[in-house]
Amino acid sequence: MRVPRLSDSGESGPEEHGRLDHLLEDDPADLYENAPMGYLSTLPGGRIVKVNRTFCDWIGRPAGEVLGANFQDLLSMGGRVYYETHLIPLLRMQGAVREIALDLVRADGTPLACLANAVELRDDEGAPLLMRATLFEATARRRYERELLTAQRNAEESELRSLTLQMVVSDLAAAISVRDVASVIVERSREALHARGAALVLVETDAHDPEALPALRPVRSHGLPDNLLPELRDAAGSQLAVELARGVRSIVLGDRLRSGQPALSTAMAAGRLTELVIVPVTADGRRLGVLVLALGEGVDDLISLEQPGSAPTLATAEINLLSTIGRQAGQALERARLHEETARQAERASFLLEAARLLAEAADVAETVDRLAGLVVTQLADLCVVDLDTDGGLSRPAVRHRDPQRAHLAEQLRTHHLPRRSTAHPSVRALRTGRTEWIRTVDDEFLRSVAVDDAHLEVMRALDLTAVVAVPLIAEGRQLGVLTIAADARRGPFTVADVEVAEQLALQVGLVVARAQRFDLAVRTSHALQANLLPPPPPSLEGLAIAVRYLPATYGVDVGGDFYDVVRLPGVEVGLAVGDVVGHDITAAATMGQLRSVYRALLADGPAPGDVIDRLQAGWPLLSLRRMATALFASLEPASGRLRIASAGHPPPVLLSDGRAGFLPVQPSRMLGAPPSQALEWDGVLPRGASLLLFTDGLVESRSADIDEGFDLLLAAAESASTSDPDALCDHLLSELTGAHRADDIALLVLTRL
Repeated sequence: MRVPRLSDSGESGPEEHGRLDHLLEDDPADLYENAPMGYLSTLPGGRIVKVNRTFCDWIGRPAGEVLGANFQDLLSMGGRVYYETHLIPLLRMQGAVREIALDLVRADGTPLACLANAVELRDDEGAPLLMRATLFEATARRRYERELLTAQRNAEESELRSLTLQMVVSDLAAAISVRDVASVIVERSREALHARGAALVLVETDAHDPEALPALRPVRSHGLPDNLLPELRDAAGSQLAVELARGVRSIVLGDRLRSGQPALSTAMAAGRLTELVIVPVTADGRRLGVLVLALGEGVDDLISLEQPGSAPTLATAEINLLSTIGRQAGQALERARLHEETARQAERASFLLEAARLLAEAADVAETVDRLAGLVVTQLADLCVVDLDTDGGLSRPAVRHRDPQRAHLAEQLRTHHLPRRSTAHPSVRALRTGRTEWIRTVDDEFLRSVAVDDAHLEVMRALDLTAVVAVPLIAEGRQLGVLTIAADARRGPFTVADVEVAEQLALQVGLVVARAQRFDLAVRTSHALQANLLPPPPPSLEGLAIAVRYLPATYGVDVGGDFYDVVRLPGVEVGLAVGDVVGHDITAAATMGQLRSVYRALLADGPAPGDVIDRLQAGWPLLSLRRMATALFASLEPASGRLRIASAGHPPPVLLSDGRAGFLPVQPSRMLGAPPSQALEWDGVLPRGASLLLFTDGLVESRSADIDEGFDLLLAAAESASTSDPDALCDHLLSELTGAHRADDIALLVLTRL
């Protein structure tokens, strides 16, 4: 029978047709032997009875050696197990198998990845007679699949790290105390790493003894042996500051640690720990403490640990995650400390306000100081004594004690006036020097030195005093008397803050200007708050000149919610931000600090400005922020000048180039905290020599003109500056557009591409 083939007519001569006929007639045998896949036939037991040349070439064995061998003997160990437990049973049940992954072993011992297809030939009774198999080389496919799985695993780990960081940032945003922050960091980091234990430890120095070694104060510890942290501190010794500066690192329980730090090794072994991961907790470059994560055998998730006793290597992404958590913890600690201090300042301010109210309602001096003493022993001290210097000498119009059962002892002090010639009594020294006298420790020797007589000494002993503060009462340069407060053993010693309040009270009594003193305290509090919430000076960036200004409003409390930020992003870009939280009070300032911290956390993976707004809008309910805000975010490549900007209800920036100023056409989305809308991003180029002006509305708003007029004045002022120097441009704009009195805060950021 003639093999069907293409028509002879047309394009080929008789000689060509002859060669083609010869090739086609030999084609079946040649196709089997030299096919691009391996062919073999085996008996039911696996003995090879037929094989093609391609298969023999693949495994590097001659046909004579392969024929008669068992197919399973040519497989890897795993392939043999799979052949016996899966391939043969499936073949018996189905009669055929498709794309079974097997590894052949070449003559030189190297593996060859293959995909096998097989069919089983059976007799009329259904008994197996022969297995025919086709094998395809799958080395490239296997490599692709491994790479795909690796990429998928890396993506999953990256997503898990991002989720962990988002949860940490979200929880920290709601933390309002140092203990809240510590709980979030310890629990979240321990959960993320499946650590056996974790602790947030603050490093504290003794202000009275600078030479003393820093102390480690655990704020929150969970799952760590009791003696682990003390041993860790002893192991660091005088090198604690150096150890903190080393960044994220691991302490592995191995021979080296056992020989160098046996006590620490014993503590780790007792707790069945194999490794400690030390994460510095920092805020604006200041090292506040460490996060200690204790890992045991088989407990690793985000961090890949080596065998116990070896030095593990942390991946860059893992180090970055832990470093970011450490920085977030530091920023949150600073916020919490500021919040707690603000609360204490608020309590003290409330106390001083109540004192001012009482002083204002009093009819005469005696009633004034008596009511004041009653207020002092309810909130500040256990004992309050007021001595006034009158024309008839020192008088004691007020003596009060917190405990009613000791009130009779306090009354006995009323008749024991100050010994004017005494040099030991703190109240007399305060009168003479005009300075506060603080006796931190009261002992019997001190009591004997200040007692007027034995009866006076017995009364003071019965009062069980532990600390005394005497503050002079001064008004218009005259010594009016002295305010003395004391604490007993049940209350504990005074703090610096307590002494400051006593001095404020003394000023109120002396000057009778309580409201002015309260306002002064509020101003100092707002200054501290604003100074801690505003970002540090912009970093030095090649190819850019940057200047920033922040001017608080002159009406009301000297604190607000305006902010700016300049951040070096991962890669080649620089992040710019300016914004304004609604309101002009402590809440606005605290919200601004939280917003800036969350914004910095979002920059970890270098998102586009529009993505920053979308993420903030999506996460706003989780942040529990009580105010809305406008913000403008931008990213700039200094080398190319590429500039991307997105606005959340914020005024557009000004571009000043070749002496001409104009607003960039940035389309704003809704402000942060409002119902979300898709952020629109402007993309352009900042020319060399051009300046970019980012500002808050306090620069252009006025009580006497509308906002459009303010925008026009801003463009005119920018053009009249005749300079591209950012500092000079900032000074010129503020000089032209602001005055001595401002109704709103002003944040101004000017950047010039060199």
